[in-house]
Amino acid sequence: MKVLAVTACPVGIAHTYMAAENLQKAGEEMGIDIKVETQGSIGVENALTDEDIEAADGIIIAADKEVSKERFAGKRLLVVGVQDGIRKPKELIEKIQQGEVPVYGPELRDATEIKKERKKKENPIYKHLMNGVSYMVPFIVVGGLLIALALTLGGEQTPGGIVVPEDSIWAQIQSLGETAFMFMVPILAGFIAVSIADRPGLVPGMIGGFIAANGSFYGSEAGAGFIGGIIAGFLAGYVALAIKKIKVPKAVQPVMPIIFIPIFGSVIVGLLFIYVIGSPVAQVFEGLTAWLAGMQGASSIVLALILGFMIAVDMGGPFNKVAFLFGSAMIAEGNFGIMGPIAVAICIPPIGMGLATMLNKRKYRQNEREAGKASFTMGFFGITEGAIPFAAQDPLRVIPSIVVGSMVGSVIAMIGGVGDKVAHGGPIVAVLGAVENVLMFFVAAIAGVLVTAFMVNFLKKDVEVEPAVATAGAADVTGEDFQEEEVPENEPVQTEEQEEITKLTSITDVDLIEIDLQGTERDEVIDEIIGKFDAKGVLESKEVFKQAILDRENQSTTGLGMHIAIPHGKSNTVKRPAVAFGMKRDGVDWSSIDGTDAKLIFMIAVPEESAGDTHLQILQMLSRKLMDDEFREQLLSVRTKEEAYQLLDTIR
Repeated sequence: MKVLAVTACPVGIAHTYMAAENLQKAGEEMGIDIKVETQGSIGVENALTDEDIEAADGIIIAADKEVSKERFAGKRLLVVGVQDGIRKPKELIEKIQQGEVPVYGPELRDATEIKKERKKKENPIYKHLMNGVSYMVPFIVVGGLLIALALTLGGEQTPGGIVVPEDSIWAQIQSLGETAFMFMVPILAGFIAVSIADRPGLVPGMIGGFIAANGSFYGSEAGAGFIGGIIAGFLAGYVALAIKKIKVPKAVQPVMPIIFIPIFGSVIVGLLFIYVIGSPVAQVFEGLTAWLAGMQGASSIVLALILGFMIAVDMGGPFNKVAFLFGSAMIAEGNFGIMGPIAVAICIPPIGMGLATMLNKRKYRQNEREAGKASFTMGFFGITEGAIPFAAQDPLRVIPSIVVGSMVGSVIAMIGGVGDKVAHGGPIVAVLGAVENVLMFFVAAIAGVLVTAFMVNFLKKDVEVEPAVATAGAADVTGEDFQEEEVPENEPVQTEEQEEITKLTSITDVDLIEIDLQGTERDEVIDEIIGKFDAKGVLESKEVFKQAILDRENQSTTGLGMHIAIPHGKSNTVKRPAVAFGMKRDGVDWSSIDGTDAKLIFMIAVPEESAGDTHLQILQMLSRKLMDDEFREQLLSVRTKEEAYQLLDTIR
């Protein structure tokens, strides 16, 4: 018998891998051929192939988040929570063996899907809109770049501007670019509808978007533009969703998504747009376009200030995306003067912070200087998110600096008549010939970058040089082996967070181990372990880090069951990644998922800026190893810190 499984949890860290490990172990003990796919925070691992699914006798999904089931249609499918995968792996496999599991069909719905629908209702608008935008942007980028290349390489100067000769190959490339632009609004509308109603919403969404973009349907020369496309997308999505909820005979259900929903949805959306919605929206859009095109002097500067602020303030978040969508829509209307200031503002935060780390190294730690190099490169390619690590670590100084810099650059670009024919930013678009008035583009960008770099360095204080911590091998571990080394003054320190963590003992030592915790309640134990971090110089503030630990516990318990707890906190008060281990032999209540008291407690501390990969690496190492019953028993039986350290040295 061959059994497949998929494990996933909302955070995608510990429980995902614990369930996978237990299912794998149970299958091997029962003589079952089992393969487990994990859908963790780092992506899908050990993915199930079509051949695996075809040969499988049954599939187990142990997950507390949405896992796509379409690929398992026609197979016996058991859907349970991730805790069942951890606690009852043999029972789940036995159900597959005994044929107690139903065959999955498209009409089946489970609690996870219902939960997903409920989540959609909580905050749907932004999510659906951004789904449409994400599919639309490549069409604008490709279209703009093709047109820019055709004009740059094949265009000829005429009294009326640069024109591409009709008999040249560049004219065909220009046509390809214009064709890509034609898809912009239909794609936007279509994938907004898909986000709302899944694939049945695609056809009515795209048809509605096409009608919105072509005013000939309702007597408008310009059409309803991107505003009409957004309206058409939401209208099509909710119309399709309403039709999906209509109860129909089972014989009709299989053809509903491919025939009835698209047909009725397209007719309803199309007629509403042609006779009711299209003309009024087109008038609003034409008025907005005319108003923007007529902006001169002070009014255009105000607009540039607003755009620069929105681009920089959340570095790729909702404000940034709204401004970007606005500029992209204006490109399709032939107004490149809006996207020009946006394209300048996009690159200023990451390049500005990269330059700041180069101009005054005393203000930044070694890991920040390394991040500055990456940030500089990301800015060249128009990726505003490159500044996020700096803003997360020091928001009160960094965010005002990048916002002011972006606003300065945006205003100079607006005054200088910078235009951008591509929905993208950064020097890369200028290099590829997509920018009008290239000289002023670089003047604006350089001015904004300098403002950001000098302002943030003026606001920041010199960092204190931190002593490095030596590590020792497992064979000769004593408390004295972990003394702080002297570091020459002003010499950069190589921190642990710059290295890939290949084993647990690279970020812990005997001074971070306590085999006889005294606290009788969870918070007392937390204080006791945090004290280890503080004594070792890992933290700048015990209080701030404790709050980070408690905030995580308030989301959901880190008591994983089997007498294990892994409290963890991400905070700017953490100087370097570290793990402390404590043992409470008689246990402490941690609200664990299986009701057991926590005896083996691992506390993880990581800096906010390196929380992603570092956090995941540590949790995955611990989760997998702690599923070994023999290892847990050995750990509970140690009598000295050195014995515990030697066991922890095997976690990798």
